[in-house]
Formats: sequence, structure tokens, C-alpha cells
Amino acid sequence: DGILRSGEMWVDESLLTGEADAVTKTPGDEVKSGSAILSGRGRVQFTAVGGDSFAARLSREAQKNPGGKKSEMMRSLDRLILFVGIALVPVGIILFYQEFCVLKLGLESSVEGTVAALVGMIPEGLYLLTSIAMAASAVKLSRKKVLVQDMNCIETLARVDVLCVDKTGTITEPDMEVENVVPLSDGNPEYLEAVLTAMYGASEPDNATGKAIHELFDGETDWVCEKRIPFSPETKWSGAVFAGQGAFLVGAPEFILAQRFEEYRDTVDGWAEQGCRVLLAARYDGDPVPGALDPALVTPLALILLSGRIREQAAETFGYFDRQGVTVKVISGDNPHTASLIAARAGIPGADRYIDTSALETDEDFSHAVSENTVFGRVTPEKKRRLVAALQKQGHTVAMTGDGVNDVLALKEADCSIAMASGSDVACQVSHIVLLDSDFSAMPSVVAEGRRVINNIERSASLYLVKNIFSFFLAFFTLFATLPYPFSPAQLTLVSAVTIGIPSFILAMEPSESLVKGKFLRNVLFRALPAAMTDLAMVVGILLFYIAFHLDDTAMITICTGVMGIVGLMMVHRTCQPYNTIRKVMIVVLGVLFVVAYFGFPALFNLQKLDLQSALILIVFGLLSWPVMKAFCRLNDHMRARFEAWRAAKTANAA
Repeated sequence: DGILRSGEMWVDESLLTGEADAVTKTPGDEVKSGSAILSGRGRVQFTAVGGDSFAARLSREAQKNPGGKKSEMMRSLDRLILFVGIALVPVGIILFYQEFCVLKLGLESSVEGTVAALVGMIPEGLYLLTSIAMAASAVKLSRKKVLVQDMNCIETLARVDVLCVDKTGTITEPDMEVENVVPLSDGNPEYLEAVLTAMYGASEPDNATGKAIHELFDGETDWVCEKRIPFSPETKWSGAVFAGQGAFLVGAPEFILAQRFEEYRDTVDGWAEQGCRVLLAARYDGDPVPGALDPALVTPLALILLSGRIREQAAETFGYFDRQGVTVKVISGDNPHTASLIAARAGIPGADRYIDTSALETDEDFSHAVSENTVFGRVTPEKKRRLVAALQKQGHTVAMTGDGVNDVLALKEADCSIAMASGSDVACQVSHIVLLDSDFSAMPSVVAEGRRVINNIERSASLYLVKNIFSFFLAFFTLFATLPYPFSPAQLTLVSAVTIGIPSFILAMEPSESLVKGKFLRNVLFRALPAAMTDLAMVVGILLFYIAFHLDDTAMITICTGVMGIVGLMMVHRTCQPYNTIRKVMIVVLGVLFVVAYFGFPALFNLQKLDLQSALILIVFGLLSWPVMKAFCRLNDHMRARFEAWRAAKTANAA
């Protein structure tokens, strides 16, 4: 923290106060740590540093209540574990009571049966799988010079369907250059050069625009500056007052000229159509006050034409997003027509649909604008935030890229924020992801990695849920039918290892770039239900067969384990589609492993060698499981279609 002793600055305190408007700081004003200087310069006397500063105190308060927002997937997993954790207690007690007190199976058998039922209900490897997949993804991205600051953003990336980009530093290179200076009067060219040299050559530039003009008009001047007005994102101009020479302004023509802009619109638009950023240099016959310029006192001197080079791989990058169904929106502080032309050169679809956001005021205005337009010009920091919020209200998952302080509010508002490391520190600090090379062409690989991880976790999680759903319903069936639970932990270990553990970790690292849709838990449940219900139908059928024909207990358990393994491998088969070489090898190896363990080491898993009668029963139920699973798949697809239609109708009625 400190006190401004000299100079003048425009400061963004939105990170501290939540207010978007820039605050002017003059000598004597307090400047707090955590704020960001938008423009201007000065000397600050420090009053608090380190742990005593306002930002450090705020950080300590935040750490007392970390409460970070979890992703939809992690919230779903938490709800699942909470439900299972609560259900385990009464189910375990009742199961043990039935097996020990009602069925008189003895302590050892009762404990084994109860433990097997409870273990079957717990997705014991799912959190491990999720954590490893997320960590591996973060490491993989770090090798591509991408810093992941929030693990939850990996899932958000997979769901992104709208990407908002800033023009400067994202579509174009961050540095700009002056292409030409076009006089608007017949005045002395040396006078114009003296004006621009006095404004930009004799002082250090405050921003990229000032740096570009400074490089062209760098030199000595004998003009004495009495007052400088730094550039403001709100006013879109900067100015200076010189002793004996008067006041001069440089900035957006429509903001400086206001209603007089129509006199010069054709000239300005003509240069803008060539992709130039157009600034106006003008004399002001009065005291320039931000927000209170009198257009009648403005004397235009020249148009300054600036341009930024389109990034080399911009067209390829935006083409990727178009193919992947991600809509790109360009949000820029520049002239909307200029931004539109640059967006078109970069290959962004719909670049011809642009709007000047100066006239947007209400939430309805913003909602209509984001629905109809692709390029947004003359956007202030607060309006950037409102544009992102309007997209979110329409149900989109929004990612925002930026590199400047003026992007901070929008970066904080977005579902996933991506900053360029070459930009401001504050933009990097508030963003979920930082591109360390400041190379926007890395974005396709970032989005693809997010989709790969979440699609694979969803696919692998369905393997875990098969056993959990099956075990839950089987426990209730045995309770109501007063039957012993037919499995022991050893048998479930065999089935879980071959049909869940090994394939889930292999599939979690597979390529997958399709857009993630729907809720995580709902998607996983719909994937898992057909196999879980097939397991339940087959095992219940074997139990009833066992009761009717008085089969040996161990033989019955062996048959149940075999059928459960067959259904598990069929579920892996469904999950592997479409097949590639790795998946073909995996399904063959899993089948061989299960057969070898099942028939070669039965004692290790509390099984027995099957006689001819038991083998025939296993074959019959094994063959029967395929059509049963197909039937459950068709029923599941029908139920899901009905559910989606109901949700769509409900959403339409609400709208």
C-alpha cells in the first residue's frame, strides 16, 4: 500500500471493491496493493508491505474460507459419495443382522457377505482415477507451456461452446506500428510533427498505442508540458496541455468529435475498411476534462493509422474451433468495423456481423447483441463483463482470453479464463490458465486436452457405476428375499480388476475430442444402467435356479462370478467402441486374463472347479446375458430420449 506523492494515475480497484469504473489518483491519494494502474505514472511512498499490506490481509481472510467453486463433475462425485456413505450404514447393519441372526450363517460368513455387499456399493477407484487423469492432464499441458492454475478449469474447457477473444494480443500480435499519418488540414506538416513529438517523443509511453507512436516521433522538444491527461478506457483518448501552445488530444475519433464525427465518418471508415486502427490527433481550444469535452472546441489535425499483424496461425486456430462447434466472439475496444475486418482476415466465421457497444445499456440490449453479432467494438471493461454474463444467461459455457487489465472483469466473470503471460500480471493472477508462450495457437490443444480428460473420465466412471448400481439393488433383493449375499470380497476383486480397474485407467488416457454435453452423473448413470440391470437379472436368475434345483452354494457363487465377468467384459466392449488397435488388444488381453484367473486359480478367489452341470448353467446364462443386455440398452435409449424431450419441453416453457 502507499500514498501517491507526485503524478497522476487511473487505477482499477475492481479486484478490491468490485466497482468496474477506473478511479483517478492525484497526489495525496492512497493506492492499495491489489489495484492495477491502467494509465499514467507517478511516485508512490510505501506505507505497508508484505504481510501488512491490504492484499495480504485480504488473502489471509480468503484462506480462512477457501470454499473454492467445484466443477460440475466433482460436485456430482461428492453427491454420489455422500449418498453411498449414508446408505451404507443402515444397509450394512440390516444385511449383517439377516445373515447372522436370521439365516444363522455364522460370524465369518456373515461378515464376508456384508463386507462384499458394502465394498460393491463403493466406487473405490473413481476418485483415484479422476485425480490421476486430472494431474496427468495438467502435466501434459505444462509441457506445451500452458500453466493450469485451477484444476476445475480442465472440465470447464471440455464444456466450452463460446470462446471470447480480445483482438489485440490474441488475433493480432501485441505490438502495433504506425502505418501512416494522414493530415486533415492544409496546415504546416512540421507543426503536426512538433505536436506528436511533444506528446509522445519526450516521455515514456503508457501503452502499446503510445509505444508505436513514440517509435515514429521519438525526439527532443522545447514545448513545456503543464498537464497530462492519461488514456482512459472510458473516454478512449489521452491529452496534454503545453505552455503557450494549448491543449492537444489523441484518441478514438467518434469519442473526441462526438456529434461532429459524421463530418469525418467516410474518411475514417475508408481507412478502417483497410484494417487500420484509426486515431484522431486534434487541437482543443479549452481545458480538456475527461467526460466533458466540447466538440465545438476540437480542431482535427490528422488521422494516425495503426495496424497489428495477424498471428501466423490465427486462421488455422479459428478453423479448428469452427469445426469443433465452438463459437468465437471478438470483444475489442477498437472501432467495430476495424475489428470486423481483422476478424475476417483471421478466418472467424460471421465476422461481418459487428456492433458498436457504446449504445448498449440494458440487459436486454446485451442479450440481443450477443445473439446476433460476432464482433463487438468500443467495449469498455464493464461492458466486456456484461457481454460474458449475457452469454452465460443464454446457457453457454464461456471461455475468455485476454492479456490486459481491461480484460480482468471479463476474465473473472467467464467460466474459464485464459491469460497471455506477456500481458499484465493481474490478468495472469485472476485467470485459470496462463499461456506461458503467449501463443494463442496453443488453444486448440488446451481445449482438446480438456475434452479428452472429461470424456474419458465419463466413459471410465460408467464401468465403476455398473458394479455399484448392481450391488445396491442386489443387496435389497437379498434382504427382501431373505437370501444370503452371493459374493465374497475376493470374487468381486477378480471382476473389478479385470472389467473395471485395468480398462478404466487405460481408457482414461485415450484421445477423445468430442464436445462434452449434459450433466456428468446423469451421463454416467445412463451409460452404466444397461450392464448393471443385466448383471442383476442374470444373478437373480441364477439364485432362483439355485433355490429350485438345490445347487451347491460354492457352485452357485462360481457361476454368478463368471456371468458377472462376462457382462463386465460386454460393458467394456460397448465402452471401447469405436475400436482402435489399443482397444482391440486390451479387450483380448482382459478376456484372456479373466479366463486364466477364473479357471486356472479358482481357490485364490474362493471359487471351485465346475462340473459338467455347472458349466452348462454358466454357458446358458452367459449366452443369455447378450440379448438381455441388448434389450436393456434399447429400453435405456428410449428412457433417455423421453427424458431429454421432457427437459427440452420444460426449458422451452420456462423461456
